[in-house]
Amino acid sequence: QVQLVESGGGLVQAGGSLRLSCVASGRTFSGSNMAWFREAPGKERVFVAAINWSGNTIYYTDSAKGRFTISRDNAKNTVYLQMNSLKPEDAALYYCAADVGLRYDLRDPTGAYEYTYWGRGTQVAVSS
Repeated sequence: QVQLVESGGGLVQAGGSLRLSCVASGRTFSGSNMAWFREAPGKERVFVAAINWSGNTIYYTDSAKGRFTISRDNAKNTVYLQMNSLKPEDAALYYCAADVGLRYDLRDPTGAYEYTYWGRGTQVAVSS
């Protein structure tokens, strides 16, 4: 069983930055594909960014490109999401997700159905 715990959310002014962290328990982190999704009030959960198990392939949703950076530190069992130039529309509950950790690349890293484990989320609020 894998547990994911997100942190780093908060209230920031538009144009500001936050760094989200997700710490994973268990032995499979280094073999896990990881991702961040977000869910705004009244909207569905949507993909933000993903990094494959080896760290050499990264995906971003179009709105995150050039502003957000996903990274991982296998020694710390942690995946990060650095968010710069935040906009009010980035406000949401941000979730960390992991697959089962079998060291293979996902067919659709942007699809929520590909991920088995989810954290409880960390809230990001952006004031205009």
